[in-house]
Amino acid sequence: MLELSEVHTYYGTSHILQGLSFSVPKRSCSVLLGRNGAGKTTTIHSIAGLVSPRSGSIRFVGQEIAGERPHRIARMGIGLVPQGRRIFPSLTVEENLTVAGRGPSGNGSSSWDLRRVYELFPALRERASNLGNQLSGGEQQMLAIGRALMTNPRLLLMDEPSEGLAPAIIERVGETIRRLKESGLSILLVEQHVSLACSVADEVLVMNKGRIVWRGSPEALLSDRPLQQRYLGV
Repeated sequence: MLELSEVHTYYGTSHILQGLSFSVPKRSCSVLLGRNGAGKTTTIHSIAGLVSPRSGSIRFVGQEIAGERPHRIARMGIGLVPQGRRIFPSLTVEENLTVAGRGPSGNGSSSWDLRRVYELFPALRERASNLGNQLSGGEQQMLAIGRALMTNPRLLLMDEPSEGLAPAIIERVGETIRRLKESGLSILLVEQHVSLACSVADEVLVMNKGRIVWRGSPEALLSDRPLQQRYLGV
């Protein structure tokens, strides 16, 4: 589905991604873990076209997308749930969703529309006429996920969806990710919440200084305390 090979991305003179390589298979959830500054969000931004890699390859369903404009990447079937949610505060819940609406991109599952998003998040139906800035943090996260789903992606990029949420809401985010994976979506999840990450991941990738330094199963990560302490500060 997605393959990164020797990707180098800079912010000014700062060399953030230093030969990053990994892949995300179809119908799976791959999780990127790492400390702050490891390059996780830069990875998401490089894939989504928000920053252009200086070198290397990013291929989505066989097509090179490194350096493409963000709107073209989105139309190819990559949806983004950004860090910090970034919903439109002056639009209603329903307007936030419909503004992102797009037809199916061939992900093999039924199309996402308002009805289906409201089925996934009944709280959003109840708050459909509320403005974005009138929602709780958990409701805003649901809205950010729903907005990305309205683009009918084949691959969903999720950047720190548990950030700032209460434990009970984090558990609901995890259940949502599992349901989306079961629906046929491929997911690349960036997280710092290790237990959430390992509860949804098919493969865990640990980043440090712009590279993948470890990859393996959630069970292998959870059983390796020295690894967690070295790269995750757990």
